[in-house]
Amino acid sequence: MTSLTDRYLAATLRAVPAARREEIATELRGSIEDMIDGRRADGRDAEAAEREVLTELGNPAQLAARYADRRLQLIGPTYYLAWERLMKLLLSFIPALVGLIVGLVDATDGNSGDAVGAGIAAAIQTVVQIGFWVTLVFAVLERTNTSLNLPAWTVDQLQEDYVNRQIKPVDTVAAIGWLVLVIAYLPLQHFHSFVPGGDGGNLPILDPALWSFWLPFLMAVLVATIGLELAKFRAGRWTWPLVGVNAALDLAFAVPVIWLISTDRLLNPDFVNRWEWLSREENLNNLATFVIVGTVLITAWDVIDSSIKAYRGRH
Repeated sequence: MTSLTDRYLAATLRAVPAARREEIATELRGSIEDMIDGRRADGRDAEAAEREVLTELGNPAQLAARYADRRLQLIGPTYYLAWERLMKLLLSFIPALVGLIVGLVDATDGNSGDAVGAGIAAAIQTVVQIGFWVTLVFAVLERTNTSLNLPAWTVDQLQEDYVNRQIKPVDTVAAIGWLVLVIAYLPLQHFHSFVPGGDGGNLPILDPALWSFWLPFLMAVLVATIGLELAKFRAGRWTWPLVGVNAALDLAFAVPVIWLISTDRLLNPDFVNRWEWLSREENLNNLATFVIVGTVLITAWDVIDSSIKAYRGRH
């Protein structure tokens, strides 16, 4: 064999573990010799046969990777589905949540004109950061052959995943994220709302007098709703007991809101007087009507939708 084969062997061996180089060199050299001899028996000259054999073996770096059992890829098939599921889950709510929080913070700081742009920019940056870091982690795991001990797929999962499970992880995380945001904003608006007062200070949207009972009560209802979301996810589908609890929580939230807005007790009087159009009785009544109708429709839809899903799940 000529120096062409020697150079091919050297290029291959430099990328394999040192402990195996002698073994691989002997095996690979013998294979090349046998393949060249086979082609020479067919009438090819030695130089042409050698070039054909080395071309067939391919890139030495790829051959070395096969000997070393090393993957030449960032994300391969081993963990691709796990990476895809995690990316979908994180991107389904985190960028929107971050954008909303950043926008609200900007608005509370008095930068209401830039709040929307800041929120969108924060959401885009979050998408980029999630995509980069999650992909990097999975690339390292796959290249280092790190086992995640993921459960093997079985046919039994077809029944569980596609028939019985109505509640998806993405739905649960999004619902809980929204509830946490609302719970956090109820006390936050008391200290940092987007409406400046007459003295330049903060002007709460909801009546501070509600802290004596109704605001803590509504927050407790929302916390209980988070528990309901977790129970739904654990059950995997709507059940009639869950429908009953959901209806009770919906009413526990909707009835006080409707009663408070209809009796002019929900909004902070200073907030109402801050806006000339809102302080007019007809406009305030129109707002109350809008809130009442919207609350009734949302509550009714949630109860009906959960009942339909429970009925379908049972049958």
